[in-house]
Amino acid sequence: MRDAATVILIDRDRTGGPSVLMGMRGAGAAFMPSKYVFPGGAVDAEDDAPCPDALSDQCRGRLAAEPLAGASVTPDALACAALREMVEETGLTLAPSADDPLLFVFRAITPPGRPRRFDARFFLIDARNIVGDRDDFSGACDELSHLHWVPLTEARALDLPFITEVVLAEVEALVRAADGGPLHVPRTVPFFDNRGSEPRFLQLS
Repeated sequence: MRDAATVILIDRDRTGGPSVLMGMRGAGAAFMPSKYVFPGGAVDAEDDAPCPDALSDQCRGRLAAEPLAGASVTPDALACAALREMVEETGLTLAPSADDPLLFVFRAITPPGRPRRFDARFFLIDARNIVGDRDDFSGACDELSHLHWVPLTEARALDLPFITEVVLAEVEALVRAADGGPLHVPRTVPFFDNRGSEPRFLQLS
């Protein structure tokens, strides 16, 4: 099992309403083939670097509190992986700040029996943190196709993994609660824990 980071990029300035950036994995992908997903991927050794403004103290504490899949993964490494994967898979560069950091909003471990398993942390951030044109995907690699902004009201019509549907529901609630203002850290973070023989659904506080 590998640690992973996923970015849920929300654009609340779209004429069609709040929208999330999603792309489709290739039909030959070993993990979630032909499914629409958020940008993200596994933590690499190069991600083990300071990322001081990317996370709030509260999010750092939550990321560090639970037992991790990797013995030495740090909150900073997870944040760096999230930002790196965003650049690689979409061509977009994010510049989170202390005033508008990545928000840790969900954690999920892939169930046993899958060809690949990840301990994934999901981070929410506003598209206003994008450096440059938020519609310019020309620098993206070919891991995700059909990259586009999907209105939250239409996202569930796509072919989504089950866990993505669950995460979308949480994101919708956070966007509604913000009511156009700053996005806030959730009171608790949902965690689908598949480390044991029986799945558990927990709330990280």
